[in-house]
Amino acid sequence: MTTAEHDIHAEHTHDHGPDCGHASVEHEGHTDYIHDGHAHTGHDGHYDEHPLPHLEHAGHAHAHGDSCGHDTIAHGDHVDYAHEGHRHAPHDGHYDEH
Repeated sequence: MTTAEHDIHAEHTHDHGPDCGHASVEHEGHTDYIHDGHAHTGHDGHYDEHPLPHLEHAGHAHAHGDSCGHDTIAHGDHVDYAHEGHRHAPHDGHYDEH
C-alpha cells in the first residue's frame, strides 16, 4: 500500500481548532486553518501544508497602507499587513486572509 505524498509544515507548535482564532475554510473533506501565510490541516500528529485559498476577510473597515501602523510582511508578489492576529492582503476592493 502506498501513501499519498504531502508537504508537512515542520515545527508547528500551535493547535488549530474551531476556537483557535484563525480563519478557516473547508477543503476536500477537512478544515484548513489560515496561519502565517499558509493553509494548514492536522494529519497524523502533524500539520500538512496546503495551497493558500482565496478567502476574503469580511467586515474589514480599516484601510491598510504605508502609514497605517501595522507590520508588513513580503509575501510573493504583494505585501501582507499583520492585523489583529491575522495577515491581510489587499485584493480587488477587499482584503484576503493570509
